[in-house]
Amino acid sequence: MTMRDSIADARKAGPRSQADGTQAFEFNFNATDPTFTGHFPNRPLLPGVFQLEIIRMAAEWVLLCKLSLQEVVKGKFQRPVVPGETLKLSLKLSETDGVVTGRGRFMCGGQPAGEAILKLCRNK
Repeated sequence: MTMRDSIADARKAGPRSQADGTQAFEFNFNATDPTFTGHFPNRPLLPGVFQLEIIRMAAEWVLLCKLSLQEVVKGKFQRPVVPGETLKLSLKLSETDGVVTGRGRFMCGGQPAGEAILKLCRNK
């Protein structure tokens, strides 16, 4: 199973357009997902790189096109995400000069779990 497969399987809702112009998503990673194997023994955590990839994939689902990562402008991981928790993403997209900017904020258990800003380019 690839990272993309794990994220697609974990998606429970979204995209849902919000009044503030963001798109809302919900994810829940099962404890049996291979993502958690060895990360970390006896204390499984969702790897931070998954939050970055979730933003990229969510942007693809909204824009209905493939996107490649050009730059991680900001990445901040604020709390561990463990198996079985619902991870909520609020995604704001903008585009300038052919570059898509994805600003993602994650919440888990009512607490900030992370945020990131990615520069993405459309695959031709």
